[in-house]
Amino acid sequence: MTFSRRDFVKTSVMGAVAAGMDGAQPATAEAGHLEHASQSETPKRSVIICAHNGHAYVEAAYAFLKNGGDTLDAGIQVVKGPEDDPNDDSVGLGGLPNEEGVVELDACCMHGPTRRAGSVGAVRNIINVSMVSKAVFEHTGHVMLVGEGAERFAVAVGFPRVNLLTERSRKIWLLWKEYNSDRDWWGPGMADPHWHPPAPDSKPQAELWQEKIQQLCQRAGELGIEPEFQLAAVRRVIFPPTGTIHCSVLNEKGEMSGITTTSGLAFKLPGRCGDSPIIGAGCYTDQDVGSAGATGAGEENIKVAGAHTIVENMRRGLSPQEAGMDALKRIVRNYNGDMTKLHYMDMTYYILRKDGAYASVCLWEGYAAGHPHRFVVHDGTLREEVATPLLKGFSQEWPPFPTIPEELKKNSVYVK
Repeated sequence: MTFSRRDFVKTSVMGAVAAGMDGAQPATAEAGHLEHASQSETPKRSVIICAHNGHAYVEAAYAFLKNGGDTLDAGIQVVKGPEDDPNDDSVGLGGLPNEEGVVELDACCMHGPTRRAGSVGAVRNIINVSMVSKAVFEHTGHVMLVGEGAERFAVAVGFPRVNLLTERSRKIWLLWKEYNSDRDWWGPGMADPHWHPPAPDSKPQAELWQEKIQQLCQRAGELGIEPEFQLAAVRRVIFPPTGTIHCSVLNEKGEMSGITTTSGLAFKLPGRCGDSPIIGAGCYTDQDVGSAGATGAGEENIKVAGAHTIVENMRRGLSPQEAGMDALKRIVRNYNGDMTKLHYMDMTYYILRKDGAYASVCLWEGYAAGHPHRFVVHDGTLREEVATPLLKGFSQEWPPFPTIPEELKKNSVYVK
């Protein structure tokens, strides 16, 4: 019996995952639109695929693409929307800051037609780091700039310095600092008339959590956070979110580009870079094969070089969905299939092959019942589709978020 390289890749990875799945079963989904062409065929239409937070900006980007616009410029049009939106606290202006209260942004891009790439990491005071990542390959002989040097470069080529911390993000950060005051020197201190020593835990954990949430909601109101957003702010404090947008673009000439931008993990250590500025992890485009990008647990994606792995899998003949599932299985393998750990992480990949075939795959179905991972596609028709999960079930938070009293939920924006 003979095995092709494709068979070997699929069999070896699936075997490694199966050894440690501990009863969890891969989810299944229809994939008819994924298999309609081979990568050698010329695309019959332009295609844009991106994370769900780009939905409002894809229509204009697609029109730009159809009128002859460059594929990377079209992708920038999509991701620039969330970067400019002060109410999107995961990307650009208004992004949740690091632990010192400073917003740091990351981005990278790859331009298929010229096979160039640019990246910036831990950039402060510049809104559109997606555009700065492109400027890196346009104006330097480098590929990646970080920190203060990246900021100075951005200013040198014409990007204005802007305070990225909005009032809402600043207040959420203050709430987070105070929530963590038992582990640092933020107040209230003993001189505060309201200070009292911590009492031993004598109540059930659920009651303690509900009291903590109520206290945080009250403090959020005192800090000036609007009532309808207080519960959402508390969730961000207890479970610091990640947030990213990726976009891959293909035109009718077969030209491709990809771009990813983020403000990264909320309240991270200063200087932390996740996968978004790492070419081959958060984004990778090969003009001959396809493009891929990621949102989710950045550290886990770096360790499997997810976007590059996916594109190389497609080069070997795997479909977009198969290529993405293989990358997810490598994350599972890194934890020996331990579901007690894997439940507390998630990953979504966005995959576009040169012939126009596409897929989005995710580790878990979503973050809660009724909230599946979704992505946006435009191939002449703008729509959202549900990503295909590797594992049945939903990612979990740590510690598990308790049941919220209905009086707190009322008139609140209870979102992640």
